[in-house]
Amino acid sequence: MKSLLLGNPVLALGALAWLLAQIIKVLLNAVQRKTWDLKILLSSGGMPSSHSAFVCAVAASIAQLYGLGGPLFALAAALALVVMYDACNVRRAAGEQAKVLNYLLNHLDQISPELAGQALQELLGHTPLQVFMGALLGITVGAGGGFWLK
Repeated sequence: MKSLLLGNPVLALGALAWLLAQIIKVLLNAVQRKTWDLKILLSSGGMPSSHSAFVCAVAASIAQLYGLGGPLFALAAALALVVMYDACNVRRAAGEQAKVLNYLLNHLDQISPELAGQALQELLGHTPLQVFMGALLGITVGAGGGFWLK
């Protein structure tokens, strides 16, 4: 794994942007809730979007290293747009549905034990602001790192 990341600067910059986004989530949560929750490092959802940071860092570093005109950047940019659309819409809708289902499960007195046993994860997707901030972080890491590597 180490040689894969160090041998591929585009992937390494994507991973760095993802890690920075996850660390920012932990810090923001600590400020808001006055407690440290390191489980957030491996969770989805929240501010900023680590998915957006990752794909935008990859796309921006490809643009910086190989230019905007090639098929490699086109593929990276298209992938980034799909991931960010999914984060804002599909995954966010699934999280909203989980909230409703969790509410129903908590308020039904007679429900089968297998349904009542475990709550659904509600923080799956992102608001447009969270996706934008993740994208901004990723572009900064990817373009800055790509510029530095050039």
